[in-house]
Amino acid sequence: MNRVWFITGAGRGFGRAFAAEAVRRGDSVIAGIRHISSDDPFFRQERVFPVRVDVTKPEEIHEAVEKGTARFGRIDVLVNNAGYGLTGAFEETSEDELRQLMETDYFGTAAVVREVLPLMRARKSGIILNMSSQGGLMGFSGSSAYCSAKFAVVGLSLVLRAEAAPFGIQVAAVCPGSFRTDFREAASMRTASKSLSAYDGTAVRKAGQFLKNNRHNQSGDPARAAAFLYEMTERGELPARILIGGTCCEQVREDLKKQLADIESYEKYASQTDFTDSESRNAGSGFARGFTV
Repeated sequence: MNRVWFITGAGRGFGRAFAAEAVRRGDSVIAGIRHISSDDPFFRQERVFPVRVDVTKPEEIHEAVEKGTARFGRIDVLVNNAGYGLTGAFEETSEDELRQLMETDYFGTAAVVREVLPLMRARKSGIILNMSSQGGLMGFSGSSAYCSAKFAVVGLSLVLRAEAAPFGIQVAAVCPGSFRTDFREAASMRTASKSLSAYDGTAVRKAGQFLKNNRHNQSGDPARAAAFLYEMTERGELPARILIGGTCCEQVREDLKKQLADIESYEKYASQTDFTDSESRNAGSGFARGFTV
């Protein structure tokens, strides 16, 4: 049976690549975009239904889902792709800039899930793919706001995965590395408005300069990423985190090794903070076993 995809941020970049791959495979796509253009032939295809949606506006999400399901009858796969980046030191990032990014990259993702999840639960099937990033698995200088949002997306996805599983719904956080999209262009990558000379010459400035000087030359191919992700949705059971890109996999693996080494370096002493068996028996049943806070 051909599937119905709802993809946010489908106008360009990863969203467009995912939509094109789904259509190429014979599926239908509810293409969520902020500005619908009648000049784009992709959106005039029979199996593509463009809907206007700004993920920071719940009323637009609701209307998009309502119109899309009226057209195709259901949503089988949700790809929460809409978002943007922000570069600059944490100290240079204003409260408004941080909140605006979180509003789109995290709360926008949550709002779309909130609208689609009940539909999938009623049908007892569905796949939810929340677009995070390699920056949602490891931190990068100059990207504190972006990494914070993408780490939050991973956390949300892991919990949703457990909560939705009894209803036949699979959830995964998709974590790509660097891909040749327009993500580093001004429309998708913003710079903190404040600039502190203290950070000149540091990794923060080098990261910002790298993003400016290296556009559209990334090693990752969005079309191949889309084909890979499509295949992952057909393999049966999705992993909790889907990394995309050779360098991404390599760097995250090395980071995990360092995390394990850190834990091993102090685990003996950290374990001594537990109650002893006798103390545990005398402590009563204030906390349920297996539940931590």
